[in-house]
Amino acid sequence: HHGTIARVRAGIRAANPSAPANFPEYLLHKLVTVVRDGAEVKISKRAGSYVTVRDLIEEAGQDAVRYFFIMRKIDSHLVFDIDLAKSRSDENPVYYVQYAHARICSVLREWGGDPASLAGTELSPLVSGHEIALVQLLAEFPALLERAAREFSPHLVTFFLGDVAAKLHSYYNAERFLVEDEKLKKARLALIVAAKQVIANGLSVLGVSAPGKM
Repeated sequence: HHGTIARVRAGIRAANPSAPANFPEYLLHKLVTVVRDGAEVKISKRAGSYVTVRDLIEEAGQDAVRYFFIMRKIDSHLVFDIDLAKSRSDENPVYYVQYAHARICSVLREWGGDPASLAGTELSPLVSGHEIALVQLLAEFPALLERAAREFSPHLVTFFLGDVAAKLHSYYNAERFLVEDEKLKKARLALIVAAKQVIANGLSVLGVSAPGKM
């Protein structure tokens, strides 16, 4: 495949000497190994035995298939574990991220207020390690997204969303959001609303849904 790239580019430049030397740009990917029940699903071109993307979507769902295919560098080997993709556990990377979004939605429903009212909230009450770490991570999202687009590396977005989800889950387990202190409550709600927006935006870029309930 690498040799084919050079030949195609050479042919284009022969036909049009003004064409850029690296035109067109190519992304080469490796084959995908499909695993079910802990065993590799055997694929044979000669026997006509293969698994299509449609098969995977029908069995594991569109969100899981999109996320699993994107979460590895395109030139690295991907093992698609069907059982993992279907599982509702923290070990399933797409479930882990979507569940973080759903958890925030649950807190906001319990609160019952309007998230828009949190704009301009004073954030100085956010002093815990969990809060500072989450704030710092969320601030990196714009630059991360720009880099992922520039380098044709959507897997960077999945890594980032996994980090955000991990920090959100740790924060959720360590602190209460709906506390009696009104200033602290609003600051914490403003932070998780920001996390919710970042997660939703990141998943949207990848073409994956951000459910409000799970």
